[in-house]
Amino acid sequence: MAKWTPKHEAPEPLEGPVVATITGGTILWFVLFLVQLPFYGWYEDHGHLWWVWTCLAGGALGLLGTWIVRRRDAAIKRHAALEEESAAASE
Repeated sequence: MAKWTPKHEAPEPLEGPVVATITGGTILWFVLFLVQLPFYGWYEDHGHLWWVWTCLAGGALGLLGTWIVRRRDAAIKRHAALEEESAAASE
């Protein structure tokens, strides 16, 4: 079988409201965790306790993701400002 090779270049990645998306997802994970807490006994009796802990893990990883994308966003803005300063200085 022949090796597959792409016939065109990949498009540039789309940039969107990354911080808002990650923050919204994190909030959703924590809300799901809190909604499931009153039913902890039921989940334990039926062997679905991992659902509760998955939501907590999703929220915790979402906090980490929020921190990462906020730092990335700040770095992109700093880089753009430095490029703008250097372009203005060179003129």
